[in-house]
Amino acid sequence: MKKEIVIAGFGGQGVMSIGKSLVEAGLEEGLEVSWVPSYGPEMRGGTANCSVIMSDEPVGSPIVYHPTELIAMNGPSLKKFEDEVVPGGTVFLNSSIIKEKVDREDLRVIQVPCDTIANELGNGKVANMVMLGAVLEKTHIVSPDTALSCLRASFGEHKAHLIPVNAEALQKGAEAVR
Repeated sequence: MKKEIVIAGFGGQGVMSIGKSLVEAGLEEGLEVSWVPSYGPEMRGGTANCSVIMSDEPVGSPIVYHPTELIAMNGPSLKKFEDEVVPGGTVFLNSSIIKEKVDREDLRVIQVPCDTIANELGNGKVANMVMLGAVLEKTHIVSPDTALSCLRASFGEHKAHLIPVNAEALQKGAEAVR
């Protein structure tokens, strides 16, 4: 098994957190992983993307040229990376804000209303965890329980109060794509 994933969106959408969460959970489950972040020059609102590789064999290079999955949190990210996805790959769209359609017919498209669900939970900042829940539900790359456990560890006691809403966001993201 080898997944090469590009996660992209505006700065501030939690793109890097999705990637780090995947990698940390993958490590916990014994997978070989890599995570390469890429930021635009802006602090917030600029472009941000990261490449994640998760495999049951050693990862030879951390560079992702042709992702098996694209997680697009905004329209510009979809347009930038859609052509790079391998034929038969999967595109996860934040359908709350992406109104563009995927141009290619050889891709599986999964629409996730991340921002809508996050706002219904009362915290727009968990849209990324909604997307992560959807990705985990459709790919089964790591267990949602492992992802949540790693999230608890990375938040520590200082941010422990944020665990319940993040856990609910993961669950609602999974439910949205069942």
